[in-house]
Amino acid sequence: MVVPKVFPHTTNYGMEDCLIEDQTTFYSKAEHYWKEVPPTVDGMLGGYGSISNIDINGSKKFLQKFLGEGQGKTGTGCALDCGAGIGRITKRLLLPLFRTVDLVDVTQEFLDKARSYLGDEAKRVENYFCCGLQDFQPQPERYDVIWIQWVIGHLTDDHLVEFLRRCRSGLRPNGLIVVKDNVAFEGVIPDDVDSSVCRDLNVLHRLVARAGLNIICEEQQQNFPEEIYQVHTLALR
Repeated sequence: MVVPKVFPHTTNYGMEDCLIEDQTTFYSKAEHYWKEVPPTVDGMLGGYGSISNIDINGSKKFLQKFLGEGQGKTGTGCALDCGAGIGRITKRLLLPLFRTVDLVDVTQEFLDKARSYLGDEAKRVENYFCCGLQDFQPQPERYDVIWIQWVIGHLTDDHLVEFLRRCRSGLRPNGLIVVKDNVAFEGVIPDDVDSSVCRDLNVLHRLVARAGLNIICEEQQQNFPEEIYQVHTLALR
């Protein structure tokens, strides 16, 4: 996961300029970082646990616009939580809206914690996948919604495009991919601490288009602390 972050006073780069010299190191450094993070809500949110309710309420309002029955509406059968961590989003957003949920995260300790953190509702979680998203293959036509929050910064451009293409194949009819993440003001900003990048909207839009997806709705999350990056939510098909 890439957590909410304070906006840095640093140079912005194009992705080509700050391209990962060694992809293996880029991914292994991120895995090591998350293994040192406590499996708590505050850990999942980089010390910003206090914004969890605001985040979930904003996500629920955004997502419910698309769910329901009838032509063009997205079903509520099964959702996938990408970069799920201990299941904060699964517990508060996805399980209340979907019959079943799958979780995928690169850190096994987080998934182990999720089984207890989710409580009785864990019985409606069908799969806990321990895998980096650069290697994860969603089952074809399984998911009504694939929720990808605070994690795309851990993927290179090419791997993000490829992952979104695989997600598209994993959608049921009228299914939806939702990306919610930090947005840079301009260009791409690397973070060496957790081995990630933060892209601006223009860069993100280009990658979405490369993946063959259309943006059907886009909103900025409101009422987050002023010192952190803006966070945008994009619904894709």
